[in-house]
Amino acid sequence: MAGITMEIIKRIAVIGDSDTGYKKELNLVSWNGAEPKIDIRTWAPNGAALKGLTLTESEAKDLYKALGNLFDE
Repeated sequence: MAGITMEIIKRIAVIGDSDTGYKKELNLVSWNGAEPKIDIRTWAPNGAALKGLTLTESEAKDLYKALGNLFDE
């Protein structure tokens, strides 16, 4: 990912991990110096960011509501 910078502003939670050391985390991340966003991503044992999902605050709130509806059924 040449030219792309990221800074983890706040580590919120590890939501999954594997025996190989890979972890799926929920963090607040600033990409390229932009305003921090909610980020759900797998991280390699060496700290490399792998595939993930980045959400604005509004998108994260919508996801929260949708998950709440799903699990309240």
